[in-house]
Amino acid sequence: MADFEKITQAMGDLEEDEIKELLNAALVEGADAQLAMDACQKGMDIVGERFESGEYFVGDLIFAGDLMTEAVAILKDELVKGGGDAIKAKMILCTVKNDLHDIGKNIVKSVLEAGGFEVVDLGIDCPADEVVKAIKEQNIKIVALSGVLTLAIDSMKATIDAIRENGLNDVKVIIGGAPVTADFCEYCKADAWTQSPQKTLNICKEWAAAL
Repeated sequence: MADFEKITQAMGDLEEDEIKELLNAALVEGADAQLAMDACQKGMDIVGERFESGEYFVGDLIFAGDLMTEAVAILKDELVKGGGDAIKAKMILCTVKNDLHDIGKNIVKSVLEAGGFEVVDLGIDCPADEVVKAIKEQNIKIVALSGVLTLAIDSMKATIDAIRENGLNDVKVIIGGAPVTADFCEYCKADAWTQSPQKTLNICKEWAAAL
């Protein structure tokens, strides 16, 4: 039986070989891939706490991001099962203005692409006008905005305001990242929020099915 607590601890301890062994063993045992992913995310919380306390450094954060990307690669085929036929849709993903973090964005991108989406990745520190331009040029109906810093919330709001001010009221926007909450979602006037790559995929699939 899969030991999700061990997965969490191994991720928190940055034990690359152990994480791979535990995740592959969990899949062989038929464990729920989403629970395994949740365990990995809890491990990332440990990494964040150790960084805040000074036990881990920037290099450790970068390594943790790479390790999480590897975990997604192991689990993604199972994560996207059960969703019916793949929905082919194009969507935008970016880290908003004034935020240079891309670890979370890249993990979400991997899951979205595995789920059948064509992801237009606008990168990091992306201004609102670039998002609006891409929506118009590529007829995008779904946008995912990522941010790690608290100040990213205002950038998310500015981006969503720009989308609406340009009359793009049929575009669905989901926001995600460490500082995002239900209250911030309401403040930004986003259509949805999440801190889970899998939930991002599920919500975007629902939206794509209604297009």
